[in-house]
Amino acid sequence: MSPNSPRPQPGREYVLTLSCPDSAGLVHAVSGFLVRNSGNILESQQFDDRLQGRFFMRVHFDVSDPDVDLENLRYRFGPVAQAYRISWSLRDASTPTRTLIMVSRFGHCLNDLLFRRRAGALNIEIPAIVSNHRDFEGLAESYGIPFHHLPVTRDTKADAEARLLELVRDLDVDLVVLARYMQILSDDLCKQLEGRAINIHHSFLPSFKGAKPYDQAYDRGVKLVGATAHYVTPELDEGQIIEQDVVRVDHSLDPGELVTVGRDVEAQVLAHAVKWHSESRVMVDGNRTVVFR
Repeated sequence: MSPNSPRPQPGREYVLTLSCPDSAGLVHAVSGFLVRNSGNILESQQFDDRLQGRFFMRVHFDVSDPDVDLENLRYRFGPVAQAYRISWSLRDASTPTRTLIMVSRFGHCLNDLLFRRRAGALNIEIPAIVSNHRDFEGLAESYGIPFHHLPVTRDTKADAEARLLELVRDLDVDLVVLARYMQILSDDLCKQLEGRAINIHHSFLPSFKGAKPYDQAYDRGVKLVGATAHYVTPELDEGQIIEQDVVRVDHSLDPGELVTVGRDVEAQVLAHAVKWHSESRVMVDGNRTVVFR
């Protein structure tokens, strides 16, 4: 959804996503369901994974019958899903994704998401910003968003994560975004946030880990600087990839300039991932994702 796109009409537009074993008649079954419920397809995308024998589909549609609502649609799709062994989700397209953002001391991704939300480029609500430092408390206040300072040390880590989960529950959070949050989440927390937490990090070719990766990249004379957005899993930085991008660089850039280039691509890649997730365009398929852009 771009700033100039018409916003979905509440109670009129819906998004259906589904995955199931591939079989004949699937598209006909879905389209028949829509016809029976006064549905009109606005956008439809599908993917037939022939290697795995699975079918994926996303349908954005509206309904003309005022008596057909989300509860009706979910109830009526049940028999179709059962017949084809479908895993599915159906939601109101206008409902914003409630998104809690976590950040440490690099604010480029946070600032970008806040601006895109205010400009109408992201259909999200941000009920809270959480940080282990106070650097961006003023930025949060300028957007009218509650800021929660949760310091993390070896002794306070468990308490900080417990408080975070409390916020996720109390604020009815749909998505947690690690916008350069520089703390490793515990395995238990990762499992509790499975499928609803997104992280962003740099992607160098070759890869550099540890302190000052851009200095390491400069020393090796890298020609590509990039970023990866992925779901959070207990395996550090190995979650299902949602989006990646690279920018070509050369010998003329010093380490500071490489940092600037890297921050730009990180912000853009994360924004794409958040947008696609919030619009139900990302479907997890084992260690991979199907992304209907």
